Parts: sequence; structure tokens; C-alpha cells
Amino acid sequence: MEANKKPKIIACIPAYNEEKYIAKVILQTKPYVDEILICNDGSTDMTEEIAKALGAIVINHPKNMGKGAAIKTLFKEALKHNPDIVVCLDADGQHDPNEIPNVIKPILKGEADFVIGSRYVKGAKTDAPTYRRIGLSLINALNKKLLRTSIQDTQSGFRAFNKKALKEMQQLESTGYGIENEQIAIAKIKNLRVMEVPVTIKYKGLEKTSKKTPVTHAGEIVSLILRLTIEEKPLLYLGLPGTTLMLIGLLLSAYLLWIFNTTRYFSIPIALITLGALFMGTMLFITALILYAITRLMKKFSHTTNRSNNYSMETTYQ
Repeated sequence: MEANKKPKIIACIPAYNEEKYIAKVILQTKPYVDEILICNDGSTDMTEEIAKALGAIVINHPKNMGKGAAIKTLFKEALKHNPDIVVCLDADGQHDPNEIPNVIKPILKGEADFVIGSRYVKGAKTDAPTYRRIGLSLINALNKKLLRTSIQDTQSGFRAFNKKALKEMQQLESTGYGIENEQIAIAKIKNLRVMEVPVTIKYKGLEKTSKKTPVTHAGEIVSLILRLTIEEKPLLYLGLPGTTLMLIGLLLSAYLLWIFNTTRYFSIPIALITLGALFMGTMLFITALILYAITRLMKKFSHTTNRSNNYSMETTYQ
């Protein structure tokens, strides 16, 4: 961003049946942004009509496709508007739009590419119920362990991205609640500067803040974390177990032959376990090799594309 240029800021808000809160969220967001994009994710209430009446740009999904799908649609649309900063917040009133200046501040100062409004850093406030606190703590711990990140609040949807980060986020794949985890994974792979700032996230006084049950919500997030982890290091998480199972199968084969040669007794249970170990081990090992090859090709392609884009930009500005 140029020093004297006023940054263009766009708010991206996914919404599904939020007629009760959407007007307040839009009105409180307006003073801090230049445009408000709403993805109406198959709502059956007045969400679309209210948002349009208040001047928001609404992109409609014909049916409910999930939070991740809505955010992907918003990011794709936002890129067309050439923003300097995109800020994401929920439509259900959980996030306080008056804190937008605090969330985008590190980007404006050139200190971060991607900012997370966190419930777990000093100065943050939240009245999350006990069961949600426990669930979030477990998911955050798993995320930090497997994705090797130091981020405290991996699930907060109150976020801001500069133009560089927004372009990288175009490769998002998740369609559900795992979208926040995938953003962190992409940020790590692409070496984006990520910061957390304290925000207030409220639950009391609001209707059900999640459209899914806690178990379904958590299961979706955990499965995505595991997928991202395995895709990043397939030889470790699939290849090593596969090799171990194959070795176990070979040892059991030798043991089975020894028993047969010694006693002329053929153990069907040991034979079945041997075949199972060899089959599972071989499948895991082959899958690991295929995923490793695909990952290497994708990284090589991404690197080549980035170099090509950088060259094009340099040529344009010369």
C-alpha cells in the first residue's frame, strides 16, 4: 500500500438465515469499510432482502452449501473489487464490528499479511459456555500439535487479510467449518505473516451460533486438520505405518512357515492376520508415494506460477 493512499477495505460476511442480526451487523460495519459483501448461503428468510436494502452487495447460493463455500465465494468476489484489505466477520452478532480497526491495524502498519481476532490472547473477552471452551481448547491443541503452529485461537472467524494473503486464499478447498484451519495451513505453507489481536466474542443473548451440532462441528474440523497434516507429510503419516505393517506381515509369514515346517499345522488365524497386514501396509505405502508425488508436483507448479506472476508484475511496472 502506498503511504498516502487511503486503503480500500471490504467486509466479507457469510450469512445463513440471519434476518434477526444482519441489519445490525451491516450498519455497525459500514463506518469502517468501503464495501460490504454478503454471501447469502441459501437462506430461506429475509436475509437477502435486508442486506440489499442496506446497501450490501449480495451473492446468492441457490442452496445452503456451508460456511467454507460461502467464504470461498466471498473471497473470489472480493478479488474482483481490488481491495487492499478484506475483513471477515460473522453475521450472527458474535463479532463486534467496532473492533474492525483493531483487527486491520497490523496490516495497515505493514506488520502482518493475515490477522486473527483472538479469544485467547491478553486483552480478549468472551463469554463462551463451558462445553464450547473445552471443545475449542481441544481443537486448538490438536491444530497446534499437528499443523505445528503457535496460533492460540485457530477457530475465530473474525479475520483480516491483505491483498497478498487474499490471493493465496483463492486455493481454499473446504466447504464447511474447517475453512479457518485451512486458511492457517495455507498461511504456513506460503510463509504469510500471521498475527493475533484481542477481540470480544460473545455468545450470551444470541440464538444458536452454530448451524450444526457440537459433535458434527468438531468432527468436521478434526477431519480437515488430519487431512491437511497427512497431505503435508504423507511419507511420515502414511508411509511409515505402511512400512511397519509390511514388516509385521513379513515376520508373520516367516513365523507361519516355521510353524508349518515344524508341526505341519497351518494356522488360518495367523495367515489371515499376515495377509491383512501385508495388504494394508502395501496400500498405505503406495498411497503415501502417490500423495508425496502429487504434493511435490503441486509445490513445483505453485513455485513456477509465483515466479511467472512476479516476472509479469516486474515487467508491467518497468
